[in-house]
Amino acid sequence: MIRLLLAGLFAYAAYRVAVRIIDEIPGDVAPLDMPGDERRTLRRQSAAMGVEPKR
Repeated sequence: MIRLLLAGLFAYAAYRVAVRIIDEIPGDVAPLDMPGDERRTLRRQSAAMGVEPKR
């Protein structure tokens, strides 16, 4: 019974810590590019500079 109570308290504390950490993250953070998106990123950079990418 005591072990179940301790496990519940630990789970609740971990949940509260996770919620606090998530709340501290600002909402305007851009997600990281997935591997393989390098070509798409280079195209965007080239387009922003007005240069057509070389293939």
